[in-house]
Amino acid sequence: MNRRDIIKAAAILPAAAAVRGATKVNSKAAKKSIKPMRLNAGDKVSVVTPSSGLAAEDFDKAVEHIRSLGFEPKVMPNARKVNGFLAGTDSERLSDLHAAFADKETKGVWCARGGYGATRLLPSIDFSIIKKNPKVFIGYSDITALHVSILRKTGLVTFHGPVGTSRYTDYTKGHCLNAIQTPSAPYKISISEDNAAKESDLFKTRTIRGGKARGKLVGGNLSLLASMAGTEFGLPDLRGKILFIEDVGERPYRVDRMLTQLLQSGNMKSLAGIALGVFEDCDPGENENSPSLFEVVNERLSGLGIPVVYGLSFGHITDQFTLPLGIEAELDADKFEMTFLETGVK
Repeated sequence: MNRRDIIKAAAILPAAAAVRGATKVNSKAAKKSIKPMRLNAGDKVSVVTPSSGLAAEDFDKAVEHIRSLGFEPKVMPNARKVNGFLAGTDSERLSDLHAAFADKETKGVWCARGGYGATRLLPSIDFSIIKKNPKVFIGYSDITALHVSILRKTGLVTFHGPVGTSRYTDYTKGHCLNAIQTPSAPYKISISEDNAAKESDLFKTRTIRGGKARGKLVGGNLSLLASMAGTEFGLPDLRGKILFIEDVGERPYRVDRMLTQLLQSGNMKSLAGIALGVFEDCDPGENENSPSLFEVVNERLSGLGIPVVYGLSFGHITDQFTLPLGIEAELDADKFEMTFLETGVK
């Protein structure tokens, strides 16, 4: 069952200048940034499944992938469970998440996969446990719900990066470890050579509006950002931020709908810039009367008056770089580059 099918199934359940600087935000409203300690070779990391579950064989592979990075996986008690399109009940997944952060033995929390279900946990999360026990927290896709809410509620820098089931190519592994284990700043990231060589139009980098943008990074999967818009767990104040967005398997009209939701629910003109990843498998359907994915994002975002670029190497793709939410970064929409101006870990 793919992510689109999972989300459909879930519906049946209740549930400007060349460089734009960050605008000052009311200090009382802004959470102080918290950086976790960097991971070291041999460190134990908790493995959790806050969203969908995995077949036993796939879970074993996810654990081995994490071990291959040089860390020692500690599988949380309910992480292997499967409950329909979820991994365990809400209470079981929540218990594992709390226990993973509270565990003094582990130094990080690694999500085995995304899928669906993280948003169901948000009202019950004890964010004080996370704030008191800052750790490297990594994953993407449905894990966006946790990244954004943790940043908003605690100020903790978390990492939009590969899950346990990801393919750890040299590009993916290198950028992941450079973010969480051997960080440096400034740290410039260019697009993957393999991605640049792909023939699909969805992998082609394009400048929607040129220029450079500088600000704090926030963002994630478009479907999750749109579904959380207007809730207390959604995107924080966008003023002066660089928003990064990715998605997979969404028709252009759905992308249009979700971008429209973000445009109408937040002041996106106050952003410093927007970085779009690779929206793989987001072509129109066969014989469908539809603009292309790029035509949609160009029409929706080109009029904001800020630098916007499409096709950076992140998203549901094999070669992906890791983005620390909450750190200062610079986006060059003309050179297709992202530069981290500070590290995400101590």
